[in-house]
Amino acid sequence: MRFLVVGAGAVGGYFGGRLLEAGRDVTFLVRPARAEALAATGLVITSPAGDVAIPAPPTVVAAELRAPFDVVLLSCKAYDLDDAMTAFAPAVGPTTAIIPLLNGLRHLDALDGRFGPARVLGGSCFISAKRDDAGRIAHVSDPHRLVFGERGGGRSARVDAILAAMTGAKFEADASDDIVQELWEKWTFLAALAAVTCLTRAAVGDVVAAGGADLTLALLDECRAVAAAAGHAPRPGPWEAAVKRLTHPKSTVTASMLGDVERRGPTEADHVLGDLLRRRGPVEGDRSLLRLAYTAVKAAAARAAREAG
Repeated sequence: MRFLVVGAGAVGGYFGGRLLEAGRDVTFLVRPARAEALAATGLVITSPAGDVAIPAPPTVVAAELRAPFDVVLLSCKAYDLDDAMTAFAPAVGPTTAIIPLLNGLRHLDALDGRFGPARVLGGSCFISAKRDDAGRIAHVSDPHRLVFGERGGGRSARVDAILAAMTGAKFEADASDDIVQELWEKWTFLAALAAVTCLTRAAVGDVVAAGGADLTLALLDECRAVAAAAGHAPRPGPWEAAVKRLTHPKSTVTASMLGDVERRGPTEADHVLGDLLRRRGPVEGDRSLLRLAYTAVKAAAARAAREAG
């Protein structure tokens, strides 16, 4: 089975690197500068699950992409999705399965429109990883799970085949019988995390120390209400895990969106926060915490654009 991993950043580099380490047929679709860097320094991962260094991993740039792949593992940010789809389009054949690892659900509409829903699985990952200035990938906590499945539910021969190809690599690969439910559960947690850490410019534990755990839980409950209205209220296990993670007094976790805000770069605010508000629908006199958080992130972007001239 041939895997095309779109991007070799923290997420794509980690899971693609682990598949390469396990001897799978993996090629990274990257920009020319990243291809040159990987050729020179290799793909380096540090992790509690074991470090790995892969000299000159296989790469391809968009202009060189010709033949279809069996699986496209899509690890870009939401704001790069349009460019990414154009770049990997030549790799999508009649039987190609696309596994997007983006947050939320908005990207599924774009992928369906471009490639057809039959080619697009649901996918998600659970990992805390960062890429440093030298291009090395640091996996900084124990979870490293990649889950995927048919969006209509149940199992299929292609999902089982992909799972078999991933099994044996040094990460937790799971095939879900209800991937849409899992996507909503992650979205509910992530939106609350992004909202509270971007509003406060602080980590989860800092918010707890400031006496704001109740505000975090109020945000989480607003997100849960949207999921419930869509028919995907979080199940007890994921809900309890979200509450625990968002109220842990020693947690240093922040959302990656906060890093984007502080770097004055593009963010996934529309995809993670704005799309929840869109799905919730208009509320007269809306003064929700979720709307406040979305406005705060968009206002920071507007300020950055104004000050950049």
